[in-house]
Amino acid sequence: MTTATVPPATLTAAPVWARRAAHAIPLCALPSSLWRIAMASGVYVGYSDQVLRDVYDIPGWGIAYVVGLSVLAELAALLPLLLVSDRWRRLRPGALAASAWTASGILVLVALWQLVVAFTVESQTYMSSGTAQTLWAFAFAPLFAIPVLMTAVTWSYAKRHRAWKQAQPLEGA
Repeated sequence: MTTATVPPATLTAAPVWARRAAHAIPLCALPSSLWRIAMASGVYVGYSDQVLRDVYDIPGWGIAYVVGLSVLAELAALLPLLLVSDRWRRLRPGALAASAWTASGILVLVALWQLVVAFTVESQTYMSSGTAQTLWAFAFAPLFAIPVLMTAVTWSYAKRHRAWKQAQPLEGA
């Protein structure tokens, strides 16, 4: 008597390390977002009032830009949670597979873009003190971890999706 193995209907659960990495990504984006929101709110972050007015147009449209950038960065940082969530296992895993690498690439580019903009000479020269630059560096330093974490989470999802796809019966057989 032979027993047939039934292929899994849904994707297997994400490993613990992938879940932790996915939860760490929004936490890595949070300090820089809070720093930008503080800047938009008028809290002293190292820029003089004149620099905020002339360069960043705060108060003005610069507030919408800075707050919008913070909101978009946090929303993008929440995307990896979709790849490790149990709620999405009921859906067809192929629904997220095509967008997993795209989301990973976009989030990595956004994080790197923020770092490039933040570390430009022009941005550094407007800071008024070494203490402000140190605080700024601590706020933006966690962004360096996002590309590595996002790539690991996406790789884990792709690996689990590939195993799920191979376990599916061939159509028409």
